[in-house]
Order: sequence, then C-alpha cells, then structure tokens
Amino acid sequence: MITKSDIKYIQSLAHKKFREEEGVFVIEGVKMVGELIKEYPDQIVHLYGTQQWVDEVKKEKLLGSKISVIDDITLGKISQLKSPNQVVAVVKIPKQLSEGNSMSRTTIVLDQIQDPGNLGTIIRTCDWFGIQNIVCSLDTVDAFNPKTVQSAKGSLLRMNIQYTDLITYLSSKQEMPIYAAILNGTSIHEIEVQESSIVIIGNEASGISKEVMVLANQTISIPKIGKAESLNAAIATAIILSHFTK
Repeated sequence: MITKSDIKYIQSLAHKKFREEEGVFVIEGVKMVGELIKEYPDQIVHLYGTQQWVDEVKKEKLLGSKISVIDDITLGKISQLKSPNQVVAVVKIPKQLSEGNSMSRTTIVLDQIQDPGNLGTIIRTCDWFGIQNIVCSLDTVDAFNPKTVQSAKGSLLRMNIQYTDLITYLSSKQEMPIYAAILNGTSIHEIEVQESSIVIIGNEASGISKEVMVLANQTISIPKIGKAESLNAAIATAIILSHFTK
C-alpha cells in the first residue's frame, strides 16, 4: 500500500535538499534494483513495484516486508524516468569511507563537473577499472541526482565518493603524484605511473580551475591525432584510466 504522503515524499527526493535531509535517494528499473537487492539489501529502505515485478521478486522470497505493490499510474507519479520501468527503490545514501579503507590506489578528483550524465559515466568507468575513490569539488553535480544515478547504473554504491574543498584536499596530498588532465600536457604514454596517484579532471567547458591547477605537480594529455577540439570529460577519464591501470 502506498499513500499520498508516500508519493509526495518520493517525489521530493528528486531534489538535492531533501535527499540530504533524509539521507536517501532513489534507484529505478528492474536491472538496477535487482543488482541492489543482490549486493546491498541492507541499504534498501522500501521498494515500490508493479504486480508483475513483485511476483517475480517474491519467488526469491526477498524483502517481503519492504515491498509495496503499485499500479502503472502510481509508478508514473513517483518515477523520474520518461519511461518508468516496474520498480522504484528508496535507498540509504552510503557513508563515505576513508581513502585508507578503500582497495584502489588511484584517486579521481573532479573539479566542477556539471553534467549529471557525465558524472554518472565517470562513476561507471571508475568501477570498470577498479577505481573506488572519487573526490568531487563542492560545486560538482550531486552524485545522487536522478540522472547521475541512471547513468552510473549499478556502480554508484560500489564507489567511495566524497565532496570537499579541493584546495584543502590537494594541499594535504602534495607528497603524492597529482596529475592534471589538460590539452597540452605530457602525453600519458610518456609518463611512468606511480602506484598511488591522483588524477584531476576538469569542468566540461572550462577545464581545471586555476586555483586547483597550481596544486598539481604534473600535467598530462591524451595525444590528439585527428581534428576534434576536445574530448568529453567522461571519455577522457576512461582513456586515462585505461593507461593508468594497464
């Protein structure tokens, strides 16, 4: 059973303010929620699914007390998707880990990334390459934005994502190699990657801010062969990580 109050509450989670106040966010769709149930059942606050989806889930005898059956009209009201897909999950926002508790040795630092789809793709890319640590500037788009969640697919809960002042953070990491990805740096094929390092990826339009750039101790670039003016931030991250983790 879902009430009008429940509907209003879930709708409010489309906004960052309410996500932060409540400490929860929304995951949607059969595949992503299925992965959530298998990997992180304890993070689930409640599931709202169509009868068809609920029948399938109950075959596995999972989370019965946390499931409410809803019709397609109600699903459309609480979904943030253009084409709602059977189930909406309200999920606890994971606690941040310290970098020392993370398995990965490379940290991606994101400076003023604004596009939620870009951020989601970066998160999924980091997960692909086994990179767990992502440090975001305070003005980077929220990782639990609905569009970021959909773009990140099932990778979001596997990542250690923190938002902080980058000047303070990078100033405390000066003993480490800090690579700034720019258009005219040293080719990534010419550098010797250190075991523990930081890679800074800048804003989609303006790149890395001057204040952050001065704290990098090496600049790197992806060699250009064709005539394209620049690369999407997420694509650039993927190419760099492919080199850093080989």
